[in-house]
Amino acid sequence: MVKKEKKTAIRSDKIVTTGSKKIRNLIIILGDQLDEQSSAFEQFDPHHDLIWMAEVWQESTHIWSHQARIVLFLSAMRHFRIWLIEKGYPLCYHFLSERKEDGHSFADYLSRDLKQFLSEKLVVVQPGDYRVLEMLRGIARQNKIPLQILKDKHFLCDLEEFKEHAQNRKQLRMEFFYREMRKKYAILMVPGGKNNNLAQPEGGKWNYDEENRGVFEKGGPKNLTIPQSFPMDKITQEVIELVQQKFQGHPGKLDDFRWPVTRKEALSALDDFIENRLPLFGKYQDAMWMDEPFLYHSLLSSSLNLKLIHPIEVINRAVLAYREKKLSLSTVEGFIRQILGWREYVRGVYWYAMPGYLDLNVLDAHQALPAFYWNAETEMNCLRQVISQTLTYGYAHHIQRLMVTGLFALLLGVEPSQVHEWYLAVYVDAIEWVELPNTIGMSQFADGGLLGSKPYVASGKYIQRMSNYCNECEYDPAVSLGENACPFTNLYWDFLIRHENLLQKNPRMLMQLKNMQRLDQKSREGIQDQARRFRISLPVLER
Repeated sequence: MVKKEKKTAIRSDKIVTTGSKKIRNLIIILGDQLDEQSSAFEQFDPHHDLIWMAEVWQESTHIWSHQARIVLFLSAMRHFRIWLIEKGYPLCYHFLSERKEDGHSFADYLSRDLKQFLSEKLVVVQPGDYRVLEMLRGIARQNKIPLQILKDKHFLCDLEEFKEHAQNRKQLRMEFFYREMRKKYAILMVPGGKNNNLAQPEGGKWNYDEENRGVFEKGGPKNLTIPQSFPMDKITQEVIELVQQKFQGHPGKLDDFRWPVTRKEALSALDDFIENRLPLFGKYQDAMWMDEPFLYHSLLSSSLNLKLIHPIEVINRAVLAYREKKLSLSTVEGFIRQILGWREYVRGVYWYAMPGYLDLNVLDAHQALPAFYWNAETEMNCLRQVISQTLTYGYAHHIQRLMVTGLFALLLGVEPSQVHEWYLAVYVDAIEWVELPNTIGMSQFADGGLLGSKPYVASGKYIQRMSNYCNECEYDPAVSLGENACPFTNLYWDFLIRHENLLQKNPRMLMQLKNMQRLDQKSREGIQDQARRFRISLPVLER
């Protein structure tokens, strides 16, 4: 532990340092690495090392970031800065410059400080963004200084471990990876055999997904509690004022900013979820309802992705609740699978497939993203609901992302890179390592099946079944042609027609294709013509 009394800090030009120019290790803490147990601190020597953090315009403007996303990152970073100072870590911290030209990029600040501090080595924990990693490598080369990349202890699967898992497999599938992780960490497992090599999943099944597809009855969700929000302290208030002033042209609102910005708040949010929403999370995790943005979801992804809380402590709390509160195994397994399985899996795929993964476009989709993704001005009620919610909170749950905004973009044929940029911009929990595979692979099937086994396509009937959105919509999800035809349904059949040859190679798509092939030629031509005219009619945002 670094001794507090050893700190010799000087505050000058909004920078706190040791006061010494000779630095052994300049340790970079990125904005999504606010981990009090980070490997960056393991060999830290306060007499010779310096922690370096910077708020820069580039990280909020390289994509058109939601105002709430900017506030979350900046406020959480500033709170982490206070923690570092209180713990006695010598620190160089750059606040956001008043003018873009004073410090537009991360490289501007870091290159300048490397000349000032005469550092022997740059040290950083594995970034969550390939772009940032390459930027750091470029800065190190330009300044002729070694760069050491530390493993990120926050994650439960090391990147080399995932690479070993992926090699020599014909297909990557999350389910098999998830089983390996369950065994490795003995989560919901029944011991068996020597060294537990015959351990079995609790309840006899690995996956209870079929039991977690419940829909609400006519009266809607019951026993909902409003998720905990956190009073804004002086730091967060200052950041909100800054963002409202400097980023007023960015999408989103700040009237309902509610996200944890410290570890203490993140742990409190975890308590709130375990106590109030986990019991019904599993059954209704895929359901949607008008004007109910949160339902029974955890709202922990932003805290996890900023590393304010560790995934194993979240998993352990869920397991403890299962034991002590006698919760259903299906609901707890479903929640744990999202963290121990899916979250770790998509990170592995990201680093395994980058940098080429970003440019994949197997379906040859080139439609522009419609303007209503940025303003929610659409007559389609499901999209209006989800996008309005997104602009208000910077949040939508996984089915809203996959089967409403993502599904529409996939059926419409939007260029995957534009969909990726939108998701990265508008959600507070979006870091590229988790957002890109979920978008390119899971949502848009632009990787042709590397991440998942099939494109997640459905007609408007799916949305009608899983929500009450269609009740207040002028379109009929059962109709594919005509003025009242649901665009989702029309575009669904158009998608199957356009990609019939490619999809025939996928066994999981054969039933849907069989249904499409029952359409006569006149119906096919009508569907395709209406889809073409609909695409042309959609305005694109100019900015």
